Amino acid sequence: MLVLMLGLALRGLISRWIIGALKGIADKTQTTMDNAVLDALSGPLKLIPVIIGLFVAIQILGFEGPFMAGTRLIQSLIAVVIFWALHNAVKPVLRSMAGLRRVLSTVMLDWIEKSLRVIFVVVGAAAVLQIWDIPVGPIIAGLGLFGVAVGLGAQDLFRNLIAGILILTERRFLPGDWIKVDGVVEGTVERINFRSTVVRRFDKGPVYVPNAELSDNAVINFSRMSHRRIYWMIGVEYKTTADQLRHICQQISDYVSGNEEFAGPPDVPQFVRVDSFGPSSIDIMLYCFTITRDWGEWLRIKEDLAFRIKDIVEGAGTGFAFPSQTIYFDDGAEAFMPPQQKARDGRPVQQTLLPGARGEDGGSSS
Repeated sequence: MLVLMLGLALRGLISRWIIGALKGIADKTQTTMDNAVLDALSGPLKLIPVIIGLFVAIQILGFEGPFMAGTRLIQSLIAVVIFWALHNAVKPVLRSMAGLRRVLSTVMLDWIEKSLRVIFVVVGAAAVLQIWDIPVGPIIAGLGLFGVAVGLGAQDLFRNLIAGILILTERRFLPGDWIKVDGVVEGTVERINFRSTVVRRFDKGPVYVPNAELSDNAVINFSRMSHRRIYWMIGVEYKTTADQLRHICQQISDYVSGNEEFAGPPDVPQFVRVDSFGPSSIDIMLYCFTITRDWGEWLRIKEDLAFRIKDIVEGAGTGFAFPSQTIYFDDGAEAFMPPQQKARDGRPVQQTLLPGARGEDGGSSS
């Protein structure tokens, strides 16, 4: 008992000494993975002095107990330390593998990390049960039957899980991307979980979308745009002359092509052309792209462009058109004139009398 208590009292000192010695070796290497692994192993290493103290106490006392309980206890603690260390070492090992980070996304690495940790916990528990001669086979068989029953009732769960894996491996989108799925959702991706993906809409409301919905439908990832587009139809008045139209198009084209905030050929197309004759205006098409993809900067550039176009159109001596209608009247309007007005104008007046009314001679109009 004294040896065991001494081991408990000195576990902090001994573990610090062991970790310090190992860190001294790790500091001499070129990689940082070993340092990260040692930090993760600090917890399991603190259990080693306790195991040593317990082992010495059992050997001194010669106590095994029924079914070799002492030896099995030591073996169980050693198994716990090993699988605890593996459980904690998963994250630093995965994070330090640069080649793996280039192939897999951060979210996929998180999934692998969680899966490996669960595997180490399950295998560690099975190892401890095996040490105590508890048969693991029937437990696994029972879990298998339970899994089949659950699987039949949770097909959507596995469908969404597989869809989530496909999304991560294909890298359709990552947390922070602005995506749109017609009829489903539009917003910024926050998290990609095992079953669903959290997308925060622009009104700041979170939407939990099943991964299958995002895997089976076309996804527009606006965050991967190379440029942002501006596509306008500028309507000018019909009184605008051909020379004025040419002047307006040339001035707008010079402004866009000479501005460093706009991209141009051959990277992207750029057009300023008279496009069509609308019901109320002559339409000039403006088709161009900005270099920036930031929404706020794009809005500022559009605003500057709108002010410049207004100055150009007004400077050319014309104006912007607005929806309007012209109504023409001809001689057919006399059909809507009252009979008295027609008589005064010298035109014949035709009267229609209702049954039972009297004519001009005072008789009945039968």
